[in-house]
Amino acid sequence: MQQIDSLLASVKRVHFIGIGGAGMCPLAEILHDWGYTVTGSDNNTGDNVDHLRELGIDVTIGQKAENLAGAELIVYTAAILSDNPELVAAKAGEIPAVERAVLFGAITRRYGNCIAVCGTHGKTTVTAMLTQVLVLADADPTAVIGGVLPLIGSHGLSGKSDTMVCEACEFHDHYLELSPDVSVILNVDEDHLEYFKNLDNIIASFRKFASLTSRTLIYNGDDANTCRAVDGVEKEKITFGFDPANDYSPANLTFNRGAFAEFDVVFRAKAIAHLKLNIPGRHNVLNALAVFAAARHAGLEIAQIETGVAAFAGAGRRFEILGEADGVTVADDYAHHPSELAVTLTAAMQMGYRKVWAVFQPFTYSRTKILFDDFVRVLQIPDQCVMTEIMGSRERNTYGIYTKDLAEKIPGAVWFEGFDGVSKYTVAHAQKGDLIITLGCGDIYKAAKMMLKMLKEKSTGNS
Repeated sequence: MQQIDSLLASVKRVHFIGIGGAGMCPLAEILHDWGYTVTGSDNNTGDNVDHLRELGIDVTIGQKAENLAGAELIVYTAAILSDNPELVAAKAGEIPAVERAVLFGAITRRYGNCIAVCGTHGKTTVTAMLTQVLVLADADPTAVIGGVLPLIGSHGLSGKSDTMVCEACEFHDHYLELSPDVSVILNVDEDHLEYFKNLDNIIASFRKFASLTSRTLIYNGDDANTCRAVDGVEKEKITFGFDPANDYSPANLTFNRGAFAEFDVVFRAKAIAHLKLNIPGRHNVLNALAVFAAARHAGLEIAQIETGVAAFAGAGRRFEILGEADGVTVADDYAHHPSELAVTLTAAMQMGYRKVWAVFQPFTYSRTKILFDDFVRVLQIPDQCVMTEIMGSRERNTYGIYTKDLAEKIPGAVWFEGFDGVSKYTVAHAQKGDLIITLGCGDIYKAAKMMLKMLKEKSTGNS
């Protein structure tokens, strides 16, 4: 901890390996705004790379040793392999190199009011919504978000106030590098079991994170695992949930257009606000309550919070409506865990579409194998399930699991090796009034864009 803090105090040129990643680009943007000379490399161009270049950051496509010229500190992600030419060159040249989470932690220590949002599900939505509320209230926050917030067109921003909002991910305990002043804990569920092994270890990890928090814990009082995690942690505690026994709870809950919640916010038995959501699903009631509690704790007026929440229409890849063509709506969502799929697909089914087509890309063999029965259950929620082969990402298929194993257990499900087959099949069978929603944390969004293009071409041909 002291090493990275002292390094940042002494260096001027920082190079990011994989700078275009969702977790890297906001950190690069913050350092650039602080006056560091930032450079980076990536294997592909994209919106994040374009955004960084617009800020004046030099980004090279392709990773090679010469990209490090002049760099005094190297930042890399856990996804970078040890034989990466830039990482090898950094070690050979004895240039200090730190993993992204370490730098992230150092950045959080520069702010006196760092609000970290953690939990197995909902982190990006809550971080993005809270950021939007703060920005619209002219609170000038710094933010690090897992998805793009349309309001700012980026995964984050560098503000001038002492407030920072950041998404704190439990993956491989990376969030234990952070130094939050206020922590928002949304839920604790079984995930990343290839690392944590069991739920008890996950709860223990969240307890460590809660203990790192310097001032206040804002958490889901309805969630038994979360309550176990914070039990015995001596901090100020504020709870939210559907149960009226929580500090913040909803009352007079109704749903507009089948899935968009509207409700009164009750604080300790007194109604103090009214929220109207423009993101679908009952689960987003809890997300909005978490945002309300955190924003009010940060000193915002109730009217400012109401306005900011109402203006929030979602983050990138979180039930993101990409467009409509030939009478068919195409959306994309990051859901990849059974619990996330359940709430997203339930919301989709309540929105009044003729038929919901779930196009799912399973992510990692371990998660698919360990949570197999849960995937089978939730993928029966939509009218039709279409799947791609599993995206292994960082894993090898030592589990002997394949998408066909899922398809055999889900009535009516079909699967294809890649996006071309998935897209052609879905577009050929979808009809006017249908919703096609792609799901997964890999690159399934590419299939959504392919299908939207096919539908537009189909519409032109029909006209």
